Amino acid sequence: MSEITNFRGETVPVAAETQGDAAVRTLINRVGERVRRARELKGIPRRVLSETSGVSPRYLALLEAGEGNISIGLLQRVAVALEHRVEWLLSEDDPWTSETQKVANLFRAASADQRSKVLEILAPQPECTTRGNRIALIGLRGAGKSTLGSLLGERLSLPFVELNREIEDHAGMPVTEVMAFYGQEGYRRLEAQALARIIETHDSMILAVAGGIVTDPEVFKTLLAHFHTVWIKASPSEHMERVRAQGDLRPMAGNPEAMEQLKFILTSREALYEQASTQLETSGCSVAQSADDLQALIETQGFLR
Repeated sequence: MSEITNFRGETVPVAAETQGDAAVRTLINRVGERVRRARELKGIPRRVLSETSGVSPRYLALLEAGEGNISIGLLQRVAVALEHRVEWLLSEDDPWTSETQKVANLFRAASADQRSKVLEILAPQPECTTRGNRIALIGLRGAGKSTLGSLLGERLSLPFVELNREIEDHAGMPVTEVMAFYGQEGYRRLEAQALARIIETHDSMILAVAGGIVTDPEVFKTLLAHFHTVWIKASPSEHMERVRAQGDLRPMAGNPEAMEQLKFILTSREALYEQASTQLETSGCSVAQSADDLQALIETQGFLR
């Protein structure tokens, strides 16, 4: 006999595993791993997820360890709290890396005419066609995406767009108010819509996106499919210094653990940022030097044809 813990924290004996039981155990482990990874990517402590989902911290710990069998209803509450589709937590395909998910997400975001063409040929367009001369700069806040993007746009005579500015223009309010009114889920929906509009209207451009865009599998895959992406990197200390130099003291205000949290978020997102087409390290470099390096990198990679 073995034991399993239910959502109330009660230990329940179960018989030896059959083949079906083994499949269930695999699913429970997968769901636990997905919940843990989604939570860490967003930088959410387990206690905060507990408060927003209504599931106890102890049971969340068991769930993430693959030791708790959660009901569909509770899992839906956890998914909503994480701002993910519940199917992302259940599917065999990893929502962050699966090629099958990538195709599905591209199809879901496509226009009716595009979907019709896809159904006819049963294949996506070549990358050189879908990406065009679009370049997107990704990375944590303080990496220098906006500064470098604006400079590069001027040098290459390309329009420069900040995705958050596009969201603000369309919503008619600052991003901070968008978050206050609509929450993270509403912001992510506006972010996806703004990205789709930009893809439809620009074949050549420089785009700077928010650091958290990589935590939404659908939106991030759309970005990777339609843009040549550059991860703008910097050390955690430089990230923090640059943000404070811009006059934003929020990262440190009343939060002595801010640096550790920043390091944690950077580490947890590293595998996602590494999916970019290429990377640029800016630590210890001046703005002018980084701009020169970025321009050379883009020319070397052949992003502009």
